[in-house]
Amino acid sequence: MLARLLTAVFAQNLAAQRFEVVVLDNDAQQSAASVLAEFAARFPQRLTSLTLSVSNISLARNAVIAAARGQYLCLIDDDECPQPDWLEQLLRVQQQYAADVVFAPVVPEYQDGVPEWIRRGGYFERARMPSGTRIDDKNARSGNVLLRRAALAPSVDGNGPFDTAYGNSGGEDTMLFRRLLAAGAGMVWCDEAAVSEQVPLERASARWLLQRSFRTGQLFMRTELAMAAQPRRRAAYLVLRALLQAVLAALLALGLLVFKPLRAFHWARIVASQCGKLNHFRGKKPHIYGQA
Repeated sequence: MLARLLTAVFAQNLAAQRFEVVVLDNDAQQSAASVLAEFAARFPQRLTSLTLSVSNISLARNAVIAAARGQYLCLIDDDECPQPDWLEQLLRVQQQYAADVVFAPVVPEYQDGVPEWIRRGGYFERARMPSGTRIDDKNARSGNVLLRRAALAPSVDGNGPFDTAYGNSGGEDTMLFRRLLAAGAGMVWCDEAAVSEQVPLERASARWLLQRSFRTGQLFMRTELAMAAQPRRRAAYLVLRALLQAVLAALLALGLLVFKPLRAFHWARIVASQCGKLNHFRGKKPHIYGQA
């Protein structure tokens, strides 16, 4: 996947002298070393490769940002692949709207063998909107985004803009974009700068989707309370709301199970999300990156 990504990035329509590429290998075994060596030989002076043995997504992103020299930073994940005018479109919208942050679509690319019900359910689809639409933290993600370096929020812990306290659990991008919004940053959408994201077979299952919904609920509660002016009052409200939504969603899931199983699964995912919100108060953080 990394070789495919780098091939697409270096094939961008944007003039070669206008962008650099920084890759961080966050695997203790440095599994990307051979691919990075190959591309460094093909594109000398344009590729910077870093290694980080600690599995912490915030530390990884902060290291990449520190190494990059440009005034604009475009973040993309290694399982994604951009179209040839990706950077061009992101910069166009940034300049048109004088934006501090530009978000763009991530479109699922299903591997052979992914069940048809997964495709029809649209569980890997994300909301899209016209370019220029103002974005809040609900649609803010770091998988395909342009950041204006000068607008980045100050470091919260001396390591960089992404909070390392969320580096193993996820939610670090939510916290960054919420902080940027609170500081008055302008965040917009660019619908023309889509990237594709591979959906592997191991994620194409009911179990994985329910687990993801559970983790999403945990992270929602954690980040929501971290930003709340009155955390206790906010927590009481969110707990009551989660309990009510979990009960109603469970009733709907059971009622639709026989006649409309896809709709039933939709409500089952909402049950899982509400359970994740309530699970937050057990004090155990989700662990997505690295070993628990």
